[in-house]
Amino acid sequence: MYWFYLTIAILLEVGGTVCMKLSDSFANLVPSVLVFVLYGASFALMMVTLRGLDLAIVYGVWSGAGTAAIAIIGVVSFGESMTLVRAFSLGLVVIGVVGLKLSA
Repeated sequence: MYWFYLTIAILLEVGGTVCMKLSDSFANLVPSVLVFVLYGASFALMMVTLRGLDLAIVYGVWSGAGTAAIAIIGVVSFGESMTLVRAFSLGLVVIGVVGLKLSA
């Protein structure tokens, strides 16, 4: 169940980060409010997850998976560039997240 909570925490964090982009530096009210709501919910679920998983695993997977997801969303939804170096670096992040999960 802890991995499920962590997955939801990652999705909430990704949603919060997308809302940061959509908030246009707090010019748009709804995405601006959602940044705080989604990050707050994400942190709350991370705290629940820490009852059953190690801190290094939880934070490493949360931040790494969130980073990878945001990088992909940036390219697909916001037209951000994907260079060979970025793709390689993103691959290293994914390898690190998988390694952390397998070590748990």
